[in-house]
Amino acid sequence: MAATMTRVEAVRNRALAIIDRVRWLAPLLGRLAVGLLFMSTGWGKAHDIPKVTHFFETLGIPAPGVNAVVVASSELIGGSLLVVGLLTRLATVPLIVSMIVAILTAKLGDLHGLFDLVGFDEFTYLVVLVMIAIIGPGAVSLDHLLCKKLGWRER
Repeated sequence: MAATMTRVEAVRNRALAIIDRVRWLAPLLGRLAVGLLFMSTGWGKAHDIPKVTHFFETLGIPAPGVNAVVVASSELIGGSLLVVGLLTRLATVPLIVSMIVAILTAKLGDLHGLFDLVGFDEFTYLVVLVMIAIIGPGAVSLDHLLCKKLGWRER
C-alpha cells in the first residue's frame, strides 16, 4: 500500500509541476476568448449603430442612441485591451456591466431559474470576465511587461 501511495504521490507531483509550467496559459486563453469575442461584437455594433439603437429601444433601455455608442465602444475597446492584456482589470469593468445589463434586459424573459441563468452565453462571459478581473492578465500580457519595466510588484 505504501509503495502505491508513493507512486501516486510521484505522479501527482509531476502533474502539478507540468501545470505550474503552463499556468500562464489559463489567463491568456480566457483573455483571448472573451477579448476576441467582444472585439468582434463591438466592431459589428460600431458599424451599425442605428440597428443597435433600435434594438435597445425595443428593450426599453434609456437613451438608446447614446447607450448603443457606449456599448459598441466599450466592447470594441475593452475587447482589444483584453486581447493584448493592457489595463486588463479596468477593461473588464464596462464589459461586466454590459453583460449584467444584457441579462437583465434582453434575457430576462427567458430567465426562470438558476439553470436558465447558467445556460446564457452572457453569464459565461460574465464569469470569465470576473475571473480575469480577480486573477489578472497573467504573464503573457502588456500589463505584465509594464509592471516588470516599471519595477512594480504584480498582484
